[in-house]
Amino acid sequence: MLARVFSCAVIGLEGVVVEVEVDTGQGLPGMTIVGLPDAAVQESRERVQAAVKNAGIPYPRKRIVVNLAPAAVRKEGPAYDLPIAVGVLIYSGFLPYDAVDGTMFIGELSLDGAVRHARGVLPMAATARQIGFKRIVVPEVDAPEAALIPDLEVIPVASLAALYNHLNGRKPLDPYPPVEVEWLAAVTQTDFRDIKGQEHVKRALEVAAAGNHNVLMIGPPGAGKTLLARAMPGIMPVMNIDEALDVTRIYSVADQLPPDLPMIRQRPFRAPHHTISHAGLVGGGNWPHPGEISLAHRGVLFLDELPEFGMRVLEVLRQPIEDKIVTISRAQGSLTFPANFQLVAAMNPCPCGFYNDSVKPCTCSSMVVTKYQKRISGPLLDRIDIHIEVPRVEYEKLSSERLGESSGDIRKRVEVARERQRARFGVRSLREAPCKGLPSEKHSDITCNADMRVGEMRKFCKLDEAGESLIKAAMSQLQLSARGYHRVLKLARTIADLAGSETIQSTHLAEALQYRPRLMIG
Repeated sequence: MLARVFSCAVIGLEGVVVEVEVDTGQGLPGMTIVGLPDAAVQESRERVQAAVKNAGIPYPRKRIVVNLAPAAVRKEGPAYDLPIAVGVLIYSGFLPYDAVDGTMFIGELSLDGAVRHARGVLPMAATARQIGFKRIVVPEVDAPEAALIPDLEVIPVASLAALYNHLNGRKPLDPYPPVEVEWLAAVTQTDFRDIKGQEHVKRALEVAAAGNHNVLMIGPPGAGKTLLARAMPGIMPVMNIDEALDVTRIYSVADQLPPDLPMIRQRPFRAPHHTISHAGLVGGGNWPHPGEISLAHRGVLFLDELPEFGMRVLEVLRQPIEDKIVTISRAQGSLTFPANFQLVAAMNPCPCGFYNDSVKPCTCSSMVVTKYQKRISGPLLDRIDIHIEVPRVEYEKLSSERLGESSGDIRKRVEVARERQRARFGVRSLREAPCKGLPSEKHSDITCNADMRVGEMRKFCKLDEAGESLIKAAMSQLQLSARGYHRVLKLARTIADLAGSETIQSTHLAEALQYRPRLMIG
């Protein structure tokens, strides 16, 4: 009689239920696996056979055929070892057929029968609950991750022998207790109070965090650009539960979830080296996996030494910055990954780093400086809302014992401004408990000013007569494009929110215009 066991595949960030069918075939003893398996799945034949024998269970001397359905879905990774082994034991009569009813199985087997970590357990568990499975059997090390999904019984297993005794009823395993997801606490790795000077840069980063605006810092080496960027997550609003689960799902699929941390609780900070490839940044592979821009989802993507990145690598950022998603197309189909990140970039003004420096003279010719700065295209610069110069810090400020304002104090102002924006766009408050959804008339996919479309800007970014005159003059003098014009208005709206103003004043607009790029060579 045919044995059926259920497992799960991960396509992109979503799970797809896989039915593992085990039957006998004609021929010499052995195992054949069909259903579009990759090399790791094909190798399950040897792992399953050795694991069953080392668990003290006789392995059937028959020709076994394993089908992974649906056959059109590519199966990759060793997570199918455990369901295949359970299917073999059921087909051989060592386990009852009803022992696996309503259960999904996930796990890699070692040769001695131990059950090892599997990638993507969180989206698999979410799929199991969504489809209607009552329980899921996962490796013991992955149980805390699966237990994040409510209303799903999680059975942690350390070995195939332990699972065999559990399914036979000889020694039942205790379910893993559900993980109670509470409000996440803020942890600041680098505090703004420890950064001496650069008050105007800190102000710019506060504005950026309040409206989720992109930032480019320009200054000589050693001025503190990297330190300021690393302090950025500390002033961003604390992630709510929905955001944390969203980020955790990406890290689970990318197999970058720390073993002692079932859920990502802090906003991601990703700082790839400038030698990163196109696929490493946006995602890729024969069957695409998330890249750095998706791993920075809901957090900060920091690109240090921006002109040193390849031009093709930088240009692929343009579409994700606008659309907040990245779509990767292959012959087998297209996959979409979230990419709602905040770009923070840093660069030197020239190859030697000291163009326009107040102390050290620049050794670069004007032609070299121009060529260096033109490595970053105009369309990409136009998508960055805040351009801020970071000068060298004076000795008096460096040697001063006076501490600046803490990241926690700045974060409070940022969160107040974000709450004001969420109320304006009809989005649930950050501190409300997670819910299934908002009423349709209150639902919005816009949560901050940087996400506003033209319709929202027409409604919420109205200017008075003085503001109209100011923006008209700026359009001419700064040669603003239509996108640049809209980004100035979004930035002015954020500055007004930080000031607690319902309308955009000319002072808010003037500060926003100060953050636009200027020609550095003239």
